[in-house]
Amino acid sequence: MSTNLENLWMPFSANRDFKSAPRLMNEAKGMYYKKLDGTKVLDGTAGLWCCNAGHGHPSIVKAIQEQAEKMDFAPSFQMGHPLGFKAAQKLLEIAPSDDFQYVFFTNSGFLPILDPNLSIQR
Repeated sequence: MSTNLENLWMPFSANRDFKSAPRLMNEAKGMYYKKLDGTKVLDGTAGLWCCNAGHGHPSIVKAIQEQAEKMDFAPSFQMGHPLGFKAAQKLLEIAPSDDFQYVFFTNSGFLPILDPNLSIQR
């Protein structure tokens, strides 16, 4: 299968360099990605720090499947889900300081936290 690499811009990547020698991964298990040809590649960044337990961990996959059957997305705009509040409470209970009062969940990226953080600071 031939993959057209021109239509996707990859922020934080040297696009010309990547597209001249692409490193395409199509699977992951445990600590390893797998390339299209089956070669394993060590995931040294834990999926950019969002899968520290490894890829495809059975208990995490099971929990995701169970939750997706109930509700696959819970918006935090004028609505909420009880598990979000429960997770926030648990994080504050184990926080290293009593100075922490609030939890703000984001994904693993920098940009999603920049704008809300600037708004909170104002």
